[in-house]
Amino acid sequence: MKTTTVLVLFLFAFTTKSYFFGVANAKNEPVLDIDGEELRAGEQYYVVSAIWGPGGGGLALGRLTDQKCPEIVVQRRSDSDYGTPVIFHNLDTKDDIVRLSTDFNVEFVPIRDRLCLTSTVWKIDDYDTSTGQWWVTTNGVIGNPGPQTLQSWFKIEKSGNLGYKFNFCPSVCESCVTLCSDIGRYGDDGQIRLALAERGWPFVFKKASSTIKQIVYAKN
Repeated sequence: MKTTTVLVLFLFAFTTKSYFFGVANAKNEPVLDIDGEELRAGEQYYVVSAIWGPGGGGLALGRLTDQKCPEIVVQRRSDSDYGTPVIFHNLDTKDDIVRLSTDFNVEFVPIRDRLCLTSTVWKIDDYDTSTGQWWVTTNGVIGNPGPQTLQSWFKIEKSGNLGYKFNFCPSVCESCVTLCSDIGRYGDDGQIRLALAERGWPFVFKKASSTIKQIVYAKN
């Protein structure tokens, strides 16, 4: 299903960027969960559709029928299924607040009885010529910013008045030519998968230790 095309089509890298994000992050607005609290790096959150009901449920680890590993990033169809919690890892390790337009890694909390030994860190996979998509999969890398890890860096942006959307436009390499796009949903292999898109799908965040039933604002 996938091509073997790798970073040759993805980027050209020559020099890496120096990292000084303390001042920049101070200017970026914090991302808030549905309780109005700032998202914290290292804590567990459910990522759930901001459109309640037909918008589906939470994001989770999935698996293709013809490929067990690495896993893929899918959205549960039922709004009563909150999916698998994620942990955010900021590029700026001195800042524990997840902020808009700021690079981070996303990692699913590993579930029991996994068949894969690969990481549960999100990444943008190789281009799929059969579907014309750049899929969001797993087996990414945490940290080590530079041209070799561009596929593992994501951002969060506001999605109008309906929560937030994920964005792939890494800024961890100054001289890299890379894709820059929102992340939306597509049906594939009988599942709802995440992929690069012209329009991002809106999501909200809920602490995994709290009840998800407080999400009521997007029913109408």
